[in-house]
Amino acid sequence: MLRRLIWLSFAVALAALAQKYDGPRPPKPDVPYLKHGDTLIPTEAVEEKKKDDTTYTVDGAASSARTPLAEPVFLMQAGSLAPARFQLFKLEVKDGHSELAYPGKKQPQAIRIVVTRLSPEGIWKIEVDESLEPGEYFLNPEGATKAFCFQVF
Repeated sequence: MLRRLIWLSFAVALAALAQKYDGPRPPKPDVPYLKHGDTLIPTEAVEEKKKDDTTYTVDGAASSARTPLAEPVFLMQAGSLAPARFQLFKLEVKDGHSELAYPGKKQPQAIRIVVTRLSPEGIWKIEVDESLEPGEYFLNPEGATKAFCFQVF
């Protein structure tokens, strides 16, 4: 009985892997795209600047990548960046730039995301696991200086 259950689970897993993804495809690798139906909107790629040990800044007060969705979904074609290492943070807008500041050495709490591989060709879906308030946000691979900004309005 247990052996049958294991084989059935294995067959279901193989069937799921065999399904081919037929949705929209990101035109460039290593850029998360906001998914609006069949339309993909590229997030704004920026370099984080370390102001000091506890503050990261991004030039500009508002991102050009905007979504009205409180729980946005992103598609990404993985290249050199690993989607499973992405983190999501909310930025504060101050003096014409956006920043992520935290006291001491404690890193701020990342917003929960769910990362799912959609195809063997490396297409990934990144879903926000909670409702976001209007504001500026950025996705970045843990430990990288590259970030991808977007705005929820």
